[in-house]
Amino acid sequence: MLQTIAELSIEEKIFYAVLVFSWTVYLWEAYLAHRQRRIYRSTTHVPVELGKIMDTETFEKSRLYQLDKSNFSFWSGLYSETEGTLILLFGGIPFLWRMSGAVIAQFGLGPQYEISQSLAFLMLATLFSAFTGLPWSIYNTFVIEEKHGFNQQTLGFFLKDAVKKFVVTQCILLPVTSLLLYIIKIGGDYFFIYAWLFTLAVSLVLVTIYADYIAPLFDKFTPLPEGELKEEIESMAKSISFPLTKVYVVEGSKRSSHSNAYFYGFFKNKRIVLFDTLLEDYSPLNKAGEAESEQGEENESESKSKPKNKKQGCNNREVLAVLGHELGHWKLGHTVKNIVISQMNSFLCFFLFAALIGRKELFLAFGFDDQPTLIGLMIIFQFIFSPYNELLSFCLTVLSRRFEFQADAFALGMGRASELYSALIKLNKDNLGFPVADWLFSTWHYSHPPLLERLRALGGPKQD
Repeated sequence: MLQTIAELSIEEKIFYAVLVFSWTVYLWEAYLAHRQRRIYRSTTHVPVELGKIMDTETFEKSRLYQLDKSNFSFWSGLYSETEGTLILLFGGIPFLWRMSGAVIAQFGLGPQYEISQSLAFLMLATLFSAFTGLPWSIYNTFVIEEKHGFNQQTLGFFLKDAVKKFVVTQCILLPVTSLLLYIIKIGGDYFFIYAWLFTLAVSLVLVTIYADYIAPLFDKFTPLPEGELKEEIESMAKSISFPLTKVYVVEGSKRSSHSNAYFYGFFKNKRIVLFDTLLEDYSPLNKAGEAESEQGEENESESKSKPKNKKQGCNNREVLAVLGHELGHWKLGHTVKNIVISQMNSFLCFFLFAALIGRKELFLAFGFDDQPTLIGLMIIFQFIFSPYNELLSFCLTVLSRRFEFQADAFALGMGRASELYSALIKLNKDNLGFPVADWLFSTWHYSHPPLLERLRALGGPKQD
């Protein structure tokens, strides 16, 4: 066997090393998921320490939901890995490159128009990815999410949304890629600096315009109405010198009953976005539940036999505690630190790309006799850097958990420990999070600490 490996050409060694590493990562992920599925299957009763924060019904619902998601992830992951392997083994990438050349030839453009061919390649690749991923996405949305009460979409809305996402992605991806390729081609020996600066500028622009111009294409954003909650949010932001300009409520409930909150913007122009499913007073699901309750009151005996609808979302004080946590990320510099780490990584990758792009064996390993810049970017960033990317991802996961504990501590310092404690429990119930995790699975995957660890760090509720 050793002799056989030694006899392989450098191109073959590169190719098989990429395949072996890809399957090694997949098998590692599958092993971790298997450990977690054992937890889902074996933990059928609420553990003693969770008895006061989770009822049996919610615990069982969350267990079955997470088990279904894990099983789905196994099969979709296996398909994805198999598809990727077959594409590499049967020369799918060079075939698609030749197809893109044939497409631009229809417009009278030859191989010298490499950027045009690269854009055609990207269009074909994203179309292929969209079509092969569509059945999995439909199953996830209309079987798993529907079964467990989260999906709020119709099939027509889902397909319209998918087309819209594809079009918007192309409108951003194609011009940005063409400019990046042009910069790399004319940049000379220091093109990696210019390429990095360009991607930095693009990322800053996208972050700035996303919530104002891109996100509203998919969801309805409305200003949070005047009232106690808005006044409290503005007061809290002012107390820590957070330059808040606007507070929005996004109609996330038309897609899913999952909840979220985030802030965005640079310098003195920060905005906060709250999902309507996060707000107890705004969630359409609560309004629907209230309507059903009123209807049910017409038959007193029937209403006594049915449990009352549980409200979704958090009350105002709990929402403020959640925002205290999010603002803690800003005040403690977590956002800036993440941007700095991301850009340091981006610069390093472009620097290494500049050192490797001239290596013809990298292209030969994947079936290319010429050296298109876009293909070089794909080979180096996606395949050659994959061990580094896995290590970086794990380190960022560990750092993210550390940041989450610090943001919780910040909210505690603002005197909102009790409200954050109850909000975390409510959000975990609303999103059917399973509170018991395998230690190795959670260490590798969880960007947020498990619920129990966060509750212990908060020191327990100060009021019941």
